[in-house]
Amino acid sequence: MRLTFDSMKIITILTFLGLFMTLTAYGQTQVKGTFYCAPKSYSTTRDPDLPKYARHAPDAGLDSLKNAAWLDLGLDYRFRYEYRDDDIRRDEAGLDEPMLHRTRAYLAVHDVLDPFRFAVEMQDSRRYNSNYPRDTRDFNEFEIIRLYAELYFQSAFGHDPNGNARPLSLRYGIHNFEFLDRRLIGNNQWRNTANTFQGFHGSLGQESNDWQIDLLAVQPLNRSKYEWDRPVEQQWMYGVIGHWRRWSEVITLEPFYLALNQSAHGKVAERLVHSPGLRGYGVIPGTSFDFDFDLVYQTGRSGDKKMQAYGGNFEIGYSFDQPWKPRLSGFYGYASGDQNPKDEQDNRFERFFGFGRPWSANDYIIFENISTPKLRLELTPSKNLRMDLGYSWYWLASDQDRFSPANSAQDKAGKSGNFIGHEFDIRARWQVSSKVEAILGYAHFTPGDFIRNTVRPNDTDFAYLEISVNAF
Repeated sequence: MRLTFDSMKIITILTFLGLFMTLTAYGQTQVKGTFYCAPKSYSTTRDPDLPKYARHAPDAGLDSLKNAAWLDLGLDYRFRYEYRDDDIRRDEAGLDEPMLHRTRAYLAVHDVLDPFRFAVEMQDSRRYNSNYPRDTRDFNEFEIIRLYAELYFQSAFGHDPNGNARPLSLRYGIHNFEFLDRRLIGNNQWRNTANTFQGFHGSLGQESNDWQIDLLAVQPLNRSKYEWDRPVEQQWMYGVIGHWRRWSEVITLEPFYLALNQSAHGKVAERLVHSPGLRGYGVIPGTSFDFDFDLVYQTGRSGDKKMQAYGGNFEIGYSFDQPWKPRLSGFYGYASGDQNPKDEQDNRFERFFGFGRPWSANDYIIFENISTPKLRLELTPSKNLRMDLGYSWYWLASDQDRFSPANSAQDKAGKSGNFIGHEFDIRARWQVSSKVEAILGYAHFTPGDFIRNTVRPNDTDFAYLEISVNAF
């Protein structure tokens, strides 16, 4: 998949056209309810602003809080046992059986002090019974992952055709959020530790409106195992993300512009990445087909090299009218790699701060130097039981560039092949009660020529049992 420069110009034009439409669209036909429609694509629904484990106080089941409509609160504990045999992310082959513990607590105050609001969220992440040194993927003791003050103006931009208020929200502090399809900005719920940011987040409109714009100027927080997380002083991310939902029964459009400004520090080179793109998802009218796509162009500078990179994803699914509600989908994802490490141009796609799963159930793949088709089947045997299984194939987009997840394995001569391998995965999620969820999963990875030549030839197995318990 090689996107031409002309196609990238079209994407850029569509991006800013979409932003213009969101700012100028008023007076259309009024319909009832919210304009928001959730995507049907696999694992792309963003975590809501109020975390899934949190509740409005009157809904928490405590008599003492029935009249506290101004308060949100939550308490959550997650345990995961993992069986990892010959994990390619490790330097040596072998069996590891870590036990991961994560505890989160959330509190927010709203309405009663308007326009002033605030929220705070704590997380404690630990790993035991592992054969490897502790790292910040799994270990981050007693950390603040959300702490912001907010000015919230309920009807700053009037109301949409449905009668929903168009608010203005201005937040400053520490944020734990997700945007788009989570592949560029995600909080990494699967991982035991979270992606967090410090800075400004402004929002014009809300999720129920026909249009909304998010504005970002933030620094990522550098995770520390035992100390308070601190901002990466040399790095800033800026963003303008539009949401056009007027046609959401058919398509939702999300034009965006992201930028990463990184000054040189240590062994890290100076980088400036401009990243316009367009994401769209919806359904094909009159059919059982759904779709989700995003296209991203990147330009700028990476060290002393000019940067030009491409990325994109496309998924199409079909939902069968059967008792178990099966949905069969096909997916293709691509992110360019550096075509020639010795030339004066860097083609490696900048993944920003996206999630690792579901690129790979083993967590082996990231949105960089990758070409991957996938097939997946999702089933819902009952309202409390969901299942999915899939098969994925992985190639390097450039056989001369690095494969970051396996300790940046690389063959700069390109003689080790470009086939990373293929993976089968299966998962079952059981909602035991309104407060307890259990997940059982398994994945098998078969290495291709590149992994056999640069890492090791072993197949890998990964199984896990996860239990989540909410207090409210």
